[in-house]
Amino acid sequence: MAKSTKKQKKIASEYNPLEVYGYQKAIELLKSFSAKKFDETFELSVNLNLDTRHADQTLRGACLLPHGTGKKVKVAVFAKGKFAEEALAAGADVVGAEDLVERVQQGDFDFDKCIATPDMMPLISRVGKQLGTKGLMPNPKTGTVTPDVATAVTNIKKGSVDYRADKTGIIHVPFGKMSFDTNKLAENASFIIETLLKNKPKGAKGKYFMSAYFSTTHGPGLQVSETDSAVSEK
Repeated sequence: MAKSTKKQKKIASEYNPLEVYGYQKAIELLKSFSAKKFDETFELSVNLNLDTRHADQTLRGACLLPHGTGKKVKVAVFAKGKFAEEALAAGADVVGAEDLVERVQQGDFDFDKCIATPDMMPLISRVGKQLGTKGLMPNPKTGTVTPDVATAVTNIKKGSVDYRADKTGIIHVPFGKMSFDTNKLAENASFIIETLLKNKPKGAKGKYFMSAYFSTTHGPGLQVSETDSAVSEK
């Protein structure tokens, strides 16, 4: 078993793993633990009482964070004609149809998100496996299969994040960077939690929200409450 470093021991002594923290307190603690060698990402992990083997208990979607994610995202759009023009005008980094499919077939994934117009889906099916393995397959539930490509591109660029409950009912969502103001991080996290609560699947049974944790790239996980308010907390 690996021994804890002096830094790890110091951090462990400064928080209680059994305590449920307020949003701002948890964020301030995690900020104090940072080595500041790079701009770490804050992540929210939520455990929901869902059995995603049942269709009425699946949960997947996207939400536009009030203050973005702090990450520059390269967007690829599968579109033709006026839709391709609208995507480029909105700031898409890569736009194409058959030519973009060929790039994917050759292993070129120089982008972070994919959007497609509905008419492009039969074409995209040729590379569905490759895109799916990378988590890039467009999906109407996340707003990435749409004729309104301009809005989709704009939202992703502004800081739209996807959420999806895995087979154990856990969701992981980034909500900002270490360089963000504490209030902005708290508001982003609050918005995600509120979104998950509002979109509770119809088939969910019993207690829905089990637990939630804030963490950073190299920091510990601190438990927070789903009912905390980022704006009212003192």
